[in-house]
Amino acid sequence: MKIGISSCLLGNKVRYDGQHKLDRFLRDELGPYVDWVPVCPETECGLGIPREAMRLIGKDTESARLFTNKTFVDKTDQMLEFTYPKLDELEEEKLRGFIFKTKSPTSGMRGVKIYTEAGMPSHRGAGIFAREFMKRFPNIPIEDEGRLHDAGIRENFIETIYVYDRWLTFLEQDESTGGLVRFHTRHKYLLMSHSPALLKELGKIVAGINKQNHRKSVERYERTLLDALQLKATARKHTNVLHHIMGYFKKILSPDEKVELLEVIDRYKNNLIPLIVPMVLMQHYVRKYQEPYLLEQWYLHPHPDELKLRNHV
Repeated sequence: MKIGISSCLLGNKVRYDGQHKLDRFLRDELGPYVDWVPVCPETECGLGIPREAMRLIGKDTESARLFTNKTFVDKTDQMLEFTYPKLDELEEEKLRGFIFKTKSPTSGMRGVKIYTEAGMPSHRGAGIFAREFMKRFPNIPIEDEGRLHDAGIRENFIETIYVYDRWLTFLEQDESTGGLVRFHTRHKYLLMSHSPALLKELGKIVAGINKQNHRKSVERYERTLLDALQLKATARKHTNVLHHIMGYFKKILSPDEKVELLEVIDRYKNNLIPLIVPMVLMQHYVRKYQEPYLLEQWYLHPHPDELKLRNHV
């Protein structure tokens, strides 16, 4: 799947000082599983390497303009003239996500300093390119590379881009009512780990879909799906899901196996062990007893095991 990314994060020397901001996890570990679509708005709009550093000046994100730091040259129009055609190009790429450079005045998605004309930072917002990207593609999962250093946010984001990829594949290849039912069924426990309440709402959308409201129901499902995935899965919510899954084996497991599984889940709940420990034990029982409903649950394998994302949450 194609993921957009700020070019400097892949080790490309495109920054204002002629350097890069290589993120080795993104390039070396996640890289083999995605097709990167690198973007550097500053070099691609015609600014050289090296170049004068820039900042945003204005009252808020919408009004902020892009100026060079020392010579005070306004580069806003040049950036926007590049941005809109570039967004047209990116639409053709069918991106499943985008990773922005933290705090960049062009590519930062949040927390970018916005200065007054007197040179004092007064607000925080988004860089110009990132701002227009988010307007154009409100449903594409996005994150900045700084936040991805947090293990929980990293796992959540990568899980989200895989779900979004499966969702867009469903829209491109099927979009039938039966396909929506299958998509929802296979994602039940994954969605429960994010929001039991929104899982119920999604279930109602699926149950109420018909020929007359099909398109609106699919659009509503997508919005609600993405809202659910933005809610971070927590140890408490994962524990709830693990207990639900364990219910499938209550008549099969021996008393000792039940005690062991409950103990492992409880140790995870109390932050004594990572999520991967109860997950491996649960996956063992799913394979051993070939429970058909659970074998199809994306919750058990939401992303490649080689990324080791659940080893740290």
